[in-house]
Amino acid sequence: MTEKAILGGGCFWCTEAVYLRISGVISVVSGYAGGEKPNPSYKEICTGTTGHAEVIQIEYDPEILSYSKILEIFWVAHDPTTLNRQGNDVGTQYRSVIFYLDEKQKELAVESKRKHAYLFPNPIVTEIMPAPTFYPAEDYHQNYFNLNPQNPYCHYVIFPKLKKLGLKLN
Repeated sequence: MTEKAILGGGCFWCTEAVYLRISGVISVVSGYAGGEKPNPSYKEICTGTTGHAEVIQIEYDPEILSYSKILEIFWVAHDPTTLNRQGNDVGTQYRSVIFYLDEKQKELAVESKRKHAYLFPNPIVTEIMPAPTFYPAEDYHQNYFNLNPQNPYCHYVIFPKLKKLGLKLN
């Protein structure tokens, strides 16, 4: 039986590329969550007016990968101390957020945030909230890094992130 997690750590191309390389992950779907507009488009998300964040929905095998380990990777895969920003990506759509699916995930997320705070010189601003409706992003956003490694964003942002985390580049 698989479980799911929904996380936002800036650009979903980056977080998707990270988690697709983690043993125990079955699938990763890039999408949107946390806003008011039903079925938002990428164009609408980019305006920063929908309230949605770029997120990923991870399906994983809890016999191989724990939710706590997913969160541990989350803290080091992005900067959870910058409000509405990851690198050059700026706006509420790039906020750091954990959307929990049940009370156990909430407890683990709160504890994980507290446990990892020492890693950062600034306070963690990551939101921890109940999971709203998840809307999958358009097809061209799915598996983006693997299908578009020549894209300059992938070359300058995602490749270094994967190298830093010690993950396979292809």
